[in-house]
Amino acid sequence: MSHEALSREGVEWRVEPGLLDYAAGLAGMEARADAILAGAAPERIWLIEHPALYTAGTSAQAQDLIAARFPVHITGRGGQYTYHGPGQRVVYLNLDLARRGRDVRAFVQALEGWMIAALADLGVTAWTAQGRVGVWTHGPDGTEAKIGAIGVRVRKWVTLHGMAINVAPDLTHYDGIVPCGIRAFGVTSLADLGRPADMATLDAALAAHAPAMLRAIDPPGHPEPTDT
Repeated sequence: MSHEALSREGVEWRVEPGLLDYAAGLAGMEARADAILAGAAPERIWLIEHPALYTAGTSAQAQDLIAARFPVHITGRGGQYTYHGPGQRVVYLNLDLARRGRDVRAFVQALEGWMIAALADLGVTAWTAQGRVGVWTHGPDGTEAKIGAIGVRVRKWVTLHGMAINVAPDLTHYDGIVPCGIRAFGVTSLADLGRPADMATLDAALAAHAPAMLRAIDPPGHPEPTDT
């Protein structure tokens, strides 16, 4: 099953070319959520890259902004400070949980599982950790490091924001913040681990596992897309 199956279920899969301004991405995500609520547009999985910036989620602590090296955007997603920039795959999801089970916890767990499955295809063993948000793996020095972040918002049961996976960003850009408020562990990337570090390879892995992510949040009896 591939992401073409998503289209048959009414989920748009879009890969944005180039770097997308954060404000434009936010506006596009909000507009799609409104259109889904109005029944005027399909659900969407939107894959993008942003220019270098920091975002502050609803739980962000002022002391975790060490140096504002890049623009700082206040955002309505859950979580604390995070970094977005070139070489990082950001995935915005506008999904209608009203028809997919109305279970926010299941949605977050499905995103974690989606990242873990895609990374496994690229030779990276990853996991979640009790008390620490995001997806983790062993960095080059053998210590645990974050490779994927999750921050979501749900408005009238339509999801906004989503997740980010480090493909080949400049990891020194994280030095201006305490990522997700976690001081004891660092960050890593596919390139840092010597794994396939191009967007197309990661996108293909995400596409392969996207239908399974949706099945994880669908209620029993929800029709499953099939390849023909």
